[in-house]
Amino acid sequence: MWAQVSALLFKALGETLFMVGASSAIAFASGVPLGVVLHVTSKGGLLERRVLNGLLSAVVNAARSTPFIILMVLLIPVTRLIAGTSIGTAAAVVPLSIAAAPFVGRVVEGALREVDRGVVEAAQAMGATSWQIIRKVLLPEAFPAILSGLTLSVVSLIGFSAMAGAVGGGGLGDLAIRYGYQRFRLDVMFATVAVLILLVQLCQAGGDFLAGLARKDGKS
Repeated sequence: MWAQVSALLFKALGETLFMVGASSAIAFASGVPLGVVLHVTSKGGLLERRVLNGLLSAVVNAARSTPFIILMVLLIPVTRLIAGTSIGTAAAVVPLSIAAAPFVGRVVEGALREVDRGVVEAAQAMGATSWQIIRKVLLPEAFPAILSGLTLSVVSLIGFSAMAGAVGGGGLGDLAIRYGYQRFRLDVMFATVAVLILLVQLCQAGGDFLAGLARKDGKS
């Protein structure tokens, strides 16, 4: 019996890792530039554009304030257009990425805001362009905080992926609902929760380790 449960767990874990990995990569690729744009176009920023900043902020706030389950349902036409289906792990990557990108954007914006203004002003006094300041001052100075924020994003995505499983997304959430809840298999339910907790712990520990290394490198 446990051999069957183990096989189901490994399959569901693989699906969850695929969903979280793919959506994290897409969310980072889109969320980091979004956070930079939000920061530099804000009031007093390097490229102040209040109208653009206001529009982007409104979109980001709207996406972040929509519960993930509702956002997932709203995005079904978009998911079908991109993935060709609205069910399965590949389809779940679409709403997961769209839900995580605004969160990553705000995380990066917050990390950049914490960079000492004096460092930026010193770079400006030396004649650095806005792009050089972003690439060589802002992002390196904020890198440890960005790493911590990205770790938080991955942990949130693990939780979102479990919710996606409840509506046909596959993965550990799907296993817990179909086998643990609907078939009254408490052993499957507890095993799934234990794997999710272990996954979050590993991600958090790995992220903290990398952020700690980045802080040490910044001081050396």
